[in-house]
Parts: sequence; structure tokens; C-alpha cells
Amino acid sequence: MQKVAICGISEAGLPKLTTKENEELMLRVKAGDRQARDRLIEGNLRLVLSLMKRFRSRNACQDDLFQAGCYGLIKAIDNFDVSIGVRFSTYAVPMVIGEIKRFLRDGNSLRVSRSIRDTAYQVLKARERIEARDEEATIQKIAEEMQVKESEVVYALDAISDPISLYEPVYNKAGDTLLLMDQLSDEKNTDEIWTERVALQAALERLGQREKKILLLRYYEGKTQTEISEEIGISQAQVSRLEKTALQSIRKNIS
Repeated sequence: MQKVAICGISEAGLPKLTTKENEELMLRVKAGDRQARDRLIEGNLRLVLSLMKRFRSRNACQDDLFQAGCYGLIKAIDNFDVSIGVRFSTYAVPMVIGEIKRFLRDGNSLRVSRSIRDTAYQVLKARERIEARDEEATIQKIAEEMQVKESEVVYALDAISDPISLYEPVYNKAGDTLLLMDQLSDEKNTDEIWTERVALQAALERLGQREKKILLLRYYEGKTQTEISEEIGISQAQVSRLEKTALQSIRKNIS
């Protein structure tokens, strides 16, 4: 990938643009200057080549990857908003990577069937009709609109969705990179839930061994009181009483 010719373009002869030059050319592009657009594309081809290195392990033609990356670069140039206050490269990187990934996915042997794509298209059209009525296009409403099961709607949408890495950069300024995973919260490990788990653990420690075993068999292994009574050698009535007493003790200690 270093100083090689891809699609007839030699990396050694590619121009290098400074940040200021990129900004000036972008302003001219937005003003309708076609020559500035060509210069901006050529000046950022090194970025495409650099991002291609992430996909070296894929069994794909480098020329094809380069073309896909260039398509992403052109889309980034045409859609970039100069008023957002970020560097063009910050915006262009995920766009270029996305097009390369799309090319690799579409060229993969695991293709989405035509019928599923057709269903997904109908889902999108149904969503548009619902939103045109100023209603929220939920999965349930879309399914009702199409007269299909909700699972079919979800499956069709998942099939056409592009997978995104949790380590995908979504923002990069002054050397501070923000990844997608940095914007996701963990609803299963909030401070409140963590505190409740600690309190529950402490309450369980105060129970006797027999009460602990009854709760383990009842709520973790899903056994009936009759099965538990046979396993630990006491009557079903005793199991019921010990279970109730243990639960009351836990509620008291965590309240």
C-alpha cells in the first residue's frame, strides 16, 4: 500500500493538502467550483489509501476497495456542511469506511435474499405513510399497516442494516477521539442496580444454609416445592414455610 499504483493512480504522485487548503477548497466547492472539487478529491485520496489498510486481511481486490473508498470520499465532499465546525477528515473517515464495508458486505457470499429486501422496502414505504399521518411509526403500527407479523418487520429491517463497530470513531477533534461505544449506556449496570445487588447479596448472607439452598433450587434451577422437599428430605409444607420466611427476611434487610 506504500507508493503503489492503484486504479492507475500512483500514491507517490498524489498531492498533500494542509488543513487550511482543505477548508479553502471546500468553501469553493460549496460555491459551485468544479475544479476545486476535483482538487479536493485528488488531495484526499491518501486518506482513502490509509483507511484501506484496515481491510488488508479481507480477500478482496484492492482496486475495488479503492473505488468504493473514493465513492465514500466523493459523498463526503458533496454532503459536508461547512457550518458544523469540524474538520473535513473527521466527517469523511466514517463515510469512506462505510462504503468500503458496504462493498465487502454486498460482495459476500451471505447475501440478503430478494424477498427479504422487498419486504424491507415495503416496511420503509409503510413507515413513510404512517409518518405522513403525523403518527409514530412503531413496529406494531408498521406490522398492522402491512398486515404481517411484527417479527417479519424487525427481521427485514435488521437484514438491510449496516453493522457498525463499537470502536467506530464518530468524532475526532484536537486528537480527542470519540467512539460509538462512548455514547452507549449500560442499563444493566447502573448505580441503582449495582446498589440493589450488593444489598441483595448481603441479605442472602444472613440466611441459613438450608434457606439458601431452597431459594437456589426454587428460583435459579426452577424446581417445584415438591421436588425440593424430596431432594433435601423435608416435607413440602416445610419447604413452603422456609421459602416464605427467607423471602420475608430478604425484603426486610434490603428495604
